[in-house]
Amino acid sequence: MLTSQQIRQKFLDHFAKRGHQIVPSAPMVIKDDPTLMFTNAGMNQFKDLFLGNRPAQHKRIADTQKCLRVSGKHNDLEEVGIDTYHHTMFEMLGNWSFGDYFKKEAIQWAWELLVDEYKISKEDIYVTYFGGDEKDGLPADEETRLLWLQYMPEERILPFSRKDNFWEMGDTGPCGPCTEIHVDVRTAKEKAQRPGRELVNNDHPQVIEIWNNVFMQFERKADGSLVTLPAQHVDTGMGFERLCMVLQGKRSNYDTDVFQPLIQAIAKQCGKTYGQAEKEDIAMRVIADHLRAISFAIADGQLPSNTGAGYVIRASCVVRCVTVTVSWASTSHSCSRWCPRSRRKWAINSLSCASSSSSSRA
Repeated sequence: MLTSQQIRQKFLDHFAKRGHQIVPSAPMVIKDDPTLMFTNAGMNQFKDLFLGNRPAQHKRIADTQKCLRVSGKHNDLEEVGIDTYHHTMFEMLGNWSFGDYFKKEAIQWAWELLVDEYKISKEDIYVTYFGGDEKDGLPADEETRLLWLQYMPEERILPFSRKDNFWEMGDTGPCGPCTEIHVDVRTAKEKAQRPGRELVNNDHPQVIEIWNNVFMQFERKADGSLVTLPAQHVDTGMGFERLCMVLQGKRSNYDTDVFQPLIQAIAKQCGKTYGQAEKEDIAMRVIADHLRAISFAIADGQLPSNTGAGYVIRASCVVRCVTVTVSWASTSHSCSRWCPRSRRKWAINSLSCASSSSSSRA
């Protein structure tokens, strides 16, 4: 079984062999873009390249980008810990083309990586494509559908609306149709009971999107109109944690080696066993996820605080961690080591102290 480090490296090696320059992740907290507070997608650091505002030093790039989604349009905060595949902070594996290759190569190389390198079964893969949008005057992306037919039968190539298959970073900016790759990791018995195509984009935890290939062709203006970009680009993002779940044969992102060391440390500290009680498992997943997000934010130079990005991190991650811990502790006497006398008072006081300390140091 591949470790998470091996999975990440295989991705980078795959695209390096295909002429991509490997670049480091941009900071998770953005300081020089008034339209964004956090890096919420791998393409953020390349926005000016897509818009043609500055030239690309490399026509092909690949990276693994730290992303944070705790506010705004792309925000899965309420699902984190409740389900098994959303996170506040996650890694986005991406390959990029700036006016170089386009749909044909992006689809071919994605297939080669997943099937030839990672050995994912062809029969477990479903793909989606943009089915068109009357409001924007855009036709269905037939080119993408025909390209996928070279690799799989038509019943596993599914059209979806703008909501699912037209990617936009925000209300304005670069955008375009996309093709998503989903993997069915259900048991053979479950697959026999219901075809995977019926579960694609239905929030099923084992029929899950792992990779989105976006074909940047337009810029969304403030008035809602679309303008064709000077050149066509490829912007892809594969969820690292989800990919690890698939390749390590797990049913949850939190069962992979990305999260298990942290979850087991939390369980040990609380005298609990992960996997025995749903409420306690949710609490440990939330705490593990949010600690990871906070740690990466601090490593990028952003402490939880009372203003700006620091406040969002504090309100979204620190407060939610404490809220979950309080709820858990109030119904579990075995958590007394966390707060021997008054668990609720202890948790609130701890948050206050932590916030005050962060604010004074910021």
